[in-house]
Amino acid sequence: MAKILIAVVVSKNMQNTAIVEVVRKTAHTLYKKRIKKSKRYKVDTRETEVSVGDFVEIIETHPISKDKHFKIKKVIKKGSKE
Repeated sequence: MAKILIAVVVSKNMQNTAIVEVVRKTAHTLYKKRIKKSKRYKVDTRETEVSVGDFVEIIETHPISKDKHFKIKKVIKKGSKE
């Protein structure tokens, strides 16, 4: 089963590629405090048009290039440009 994640577009400086950031909240193992952890992924944007600040749903696919393993499934919410 492929991973489906919700992310925000951080950068759109490359051709056919965008960098998105996924933010997760996890509990610290010892102190149980909630901590924000984020991870950035390179995603393929050939079929969809996105801009910085958009919330998107990404899905895991076969390797498209060395670092790209995700594709944009749909745009959830259009964000404002920074």
